Amino acid sequence: MAKRQRTVQTTVKTADIQPAKGKLGVMIPGMGAVATTFVAGVESIRKGLASPIGSLTQMGTIRLGKRTDGRSPKVKEFVPLAGLDDLVFTGWDPFEDDMYTAARKAGVLERDLLDQVKPFLSSIKPRPAVFDRNYVKKLDGHNVKKGKNKMDLAEQVRADIRDFKKTSGASRFVTAWCGSTEIFLQPTAAHQSLKAFEKGLMASDEAIAPSMIYAYASLMEGVPFANGAPNLTVDLPVMHELSRKNEAPICGKDFKTGQTLMKTILAPGFKARLLGLAGWFSTNILGNRDGEVLEDPGSFKTKEESKLSVLEHILQPELYPELYGKFTHKVRINYYPPRGDNKEGWDNIDIFGWLGYPMQIKVDFLCRDSILAAPIVLDLVLFLDLAKRTSELSGLGIQEWLSFYFKSPMTAPGLYPEHDLFIQLMKLKNTLRHLKGEELITHLGLEYYD
Repeated sequence: MAKRQRTVQTTVKTADIQPAKGKLGVMIPGMGAVATTFVAGVESIRKGLASPIGSLTQMGTIRLGKRTDGRSPKVKEFVPLAGLDDLVFTGWDPFEDDMYTAARKAGVLERDLLDQVKPFLSSIKPRPAVFDRNYVKKLDGHNVKKGKNKMDLAEQVRADIRDFKKTSGASRFVTAWCGSTEIFLQPTAAHQSLKAFEKGLMASDEAIAPSMIYAYASLMEGVPFANGAPNLTVDLPVMHELSRKNEAPICGKDFKTGQTLMKTILAPGFKARLLGLAGWFSTNILGNRDGEVLEDPGSFKTKEESKLSVLEHILQPELYPELYGKFTHKVRINYYPPRGDNKEGWDNIDIFGWLGYPMQIKVDFLCRDSILAAPIVLDLVLFLDLAKRTSELSGLGIQEWLSFYFKSPMTAPGLYPEHDLFIQLMKLKNTLRHLKGEELITHLGLEYYD
């Protein structure tokens, strides 16, 4: 028997990555439950009061080389990420509460923990927000910018960013949208180019939502932008153009936390075992600001579009019509104030197996929405900063390798998104390996049996 020829892989050249020197400024539109849980968590971890559970950048490892090599450093030791001690914060919100007060009202973290970081949280006060009730109908704050048109508002946000650059002592910056879900919008002519968008800003075009104004202002200042809501925001031709032009990486949409996280774990398993799906009924109850906002049909439509797309892309019914060509997928979200931030996601899943025999799975996920979202914000801030400092990534625009964190991942125009959580994680880690000149992990494994 002829000896199998071993494939020789050439080592990829290490990417040019600038060091993470100095402080990293984190700018957050929307200083509600997610933002305050994130910032309070970072300060608690810095003070040794808690651990960064759920954060890939802080606790995750990455395998390098063969399984027999025994090389699995922590992610934060493998690539040059900013340290937690280097993070400084600012943000905008239509309510005037400082971060300690906002965190108390959000009710996510216990008072005992909050009181131990109170001086730090109390020092972070929100800048007046770009806010318009036409886009988020269930909220009404008074800490709001006023201007003659939307371009004026964008210039005010840019002024805020430049002020933070001067006063924070930071040398690098990232914006992370943690604000509410806006009403459902579709791309229009105003979103197709920078010239058209700026004309729309001058005319206060109703197709330009507040989140887009923050995105425009950040990208114009060369600041990377992560979109944690299902809003279009940076998923528009004008933002792709600005991101590439100013080398300010972008990613989104919609942090993948509760019920959709479970779908991206379970659905790949059904597909891998070729189990059919007849239907998937999902309902949620939650009582935080997010739940209140989603009571509005316009905001719910934006969220629904994000949540419904997951199964279609994972299961690929066009390739497996007998298994997934006719499944029913329903999503419901109900605002229930007593539940607060402790969301409950209930799923009834009707599947079928050998010879078409039906089976059922029921999932009741009693989760804490902001507890799941906070480490996502941290990872995105650190990875976007890494992308900004990496020559191979900074001019790409969309950072698809960060799809792992989103319900509705952004991709190049015409390219379908990858929703499978495990493929997303492989894509993320292989990107890091590629940047550092390490062999990509394919899990082929034939070399162990030569």
